[in-house]
Amino acid sequence: MKLFFFYCFPGFSNCYVLGSGGGGGSPEAIFVDPGNMEDKMLECIENNSYNVRAVLVTHEHKRHIHGLRTLSRIYDTEVFAINGTIGDCRATQVKDGERLAVGAFNVEVIAIPGHSPDSVVYRIDNLLFTGDALTAGLVGSTASAYGAATQMSMLRNRLLSLPGDYTVLPGHGPPSSLEAERNFNVGILMHKDIHSRRPAFSVGI
Repeated sequence: MKLFFFYCFPGFSNCYVLGSGGGGGSPEAIFVDPGNMEDKMLECIENNSYNVRAVLVTHEHKRHIHGLRTLSRIYDTEVFAINGTIGDCRATQVKDGERLAVGAFNVEVIAIPGHSPDSVVYRIDNLLFTGDALTAGLVGSTASAYGAATQMSMLRNRLLSLPGDYTVLPGHGPPSSLEAERNFNVGILMHKDIHSRRPAFSVGI
């Protein structure tokens, strides 16, 4: 496989194109979080003669889907997301734990609600496309303590518990590794520290 990274300036977000390797048949590609649609992305697809098989959306925030409408007009491709519609585009709904065969790619769906109700991580081989749920050194912002607790529980039980190491490809910021996030992610360590503290004093009645 070949991984291409694009920085989408309007939303300061990351877009990824994953292309299939050599072998018989036409090479295929999938987009992850098209925050914008630019000439360099089209050149990547056309220069590699890729057949665009799918668009994977980690969550429906504008800075991650701004380019979806343009992309869908250029390529007749399927959109996958938790929600049935993304902007004004119809999407094939995915659910937690589902395994998708998308052309040459095997995709596992890992739902991590918290930053948004529809936040999802896609695992393809040793790559984790984490959207805003997990970035280098941080976890996704949430609107409530309940959302933060839900997100942390899902991160620990579904993502950080994965055996082995993976490359983390977030919606913002640089790539990382799952091992680095297990050991050094400030958001995870702060949450762990808060919940491990004992009360400073107690009152007996």
